[in-house]
Amino acid sequence: MASNPKELLDNSPMNGFQILAVGICIFLNGLDGFDVLAISFASPGIAEEWSISRAELGVVLAMELIGMAIGSMFLGGIADRFGRRPTILGCLVVMTGGMYAASAVHSVTMLLFVRFVTGLGIGGMLASINAMAAEYSNNKNRNLSVMLMSAGYPIGAILGGSVASILLATFDWRAVFVFGAAVTGIAIFVVWFLLPESVEFLLEKRPPNALERINSTLKRMGHETFDSLPPAPEHAKRASYKSLFSGTFLRLTVALTFAYFFHIMAFYYIIKWIPKLVVDMEYAASTAGSVLVWANVGGATGALIVGFIATKLDLRKVVMTVMVMSFVMIGVFGLGSDDLVQLATVSAVAGFFTNSGIVGLYALLARYYPSSMRATGTGFVIGVGRGGAALGPVIAGFLFASGFSLFQVSIFMACSALFAALSLALIKSDPVASAVVSK
Repeated sequence: MASNPKELLDNSPMNGFQILAVGICIFLNGLDGFDVLAISFASPGIAEEWSISRAELGVVLAMELIGMAIGSMFLGGIADRFGRRPTILGCLVVMTGGMYAASAVHSVTMLLFVRFVTGLGIGGMLASINAMAAEYSNNKNRNLSVMLMSAGYPIGAILGGSVASILLATFDWRAVFVFGAAVTGIAIFVVWFLLPESVEFLLEKRPPNALERINSTLKRMGHETFDSLPPAPEHAKRASYKSLFSGTFLRLTVALTFAYFFHIMAFYYIIKWIPKLVVDMEYAASTAGSVLVWANVGGATGALIVGFIATKLDLRKVVMTVMVMSFVMIGVFGLGSDDLVQLATVSAVAGFFTNSGIVGLYALLARYYPSSMRATGTGFVIGVGRGGAALGPVIAGFLFASGFSLFQVSIFMACSALFAALSLALIKSDPVASAVVSK
């Protein structure tokens, strides 16, 4: 018999309930993927209706990313303090309201505000589900589960983008946000009824009725229950942002933050600007959406393939490799094409590598930070790193407005993926347990 619930879950095969929990996290990340990219699908219609420039559009495209940065940093800490489940539910409420409000605005100023608020919910959601997916997995499948969870982002963009293309062929850009609000609202009920709090969180933080709640979840998993819990870990109450910069975690936190910041800048350059660039090549807005869908098909494929590869090879080295390949493929994307099939293919390959780098970083976060600070660490890294996500579309917009060519802008943005790979070189190739880093 296992000595405590964490040991039981870590060393037992994953059962149907755990797989369902990870599946719900994949679904929730899919909502993040669609909600973030909804503005990309809608951007050609917004630019046409309100006659805004590329530079102004870059700010619109980046606004929810700024909200995501703040939401990740502050709500990640909330998730470690009060729980993953209530944080997820609160974020879903904010996202639902924000998506619906975006369909009703009539000015750029109001759209910027609404997208910022929506971004707060998306950022908090991502930090929470990254921790939730890791904590519902056993040791053997933890990296894979987190990377599969991360694959939900492009999958949501693919499915949502396909629907968006159909909607844009019949309705205006507002229909994209109405659809997003409806699906996000449904997710509130899915989480409420099907996703209990993480056993590992309850074991670490010991809220009221922790034993009863843990046993209830263990029963739903088909596991044995416990008459009592072992003493709470000494570090469980001490997790804070300060702890991220302690001697043990300082280099790790800095390296992962810089890596995420630079790589996601390249990722969001591709994701945010594809629809507008395709429309500028004189293709229809609905066609532009399909090219973005193919970029996310590549991203989802990359997440799945690299996820399985990472179970066999050194995860850090795999992530560094795909970051270097991201530089190459963003440069190829910058060459442009008059052939739509070729453009979609290049976008798919670029999406394969750029998204693989992102999901690999999420797996590294789940692997290196212990449960007591997992959402806090994840939230801080992706929160600060989202500054790169916000800067990517804005910098590209100003470079385009200044007269730089597609190839020049693409090479400039692609260099950030190389900086990300160099940042990961600061971490030991084979860290143990909770983030042993280079001294």
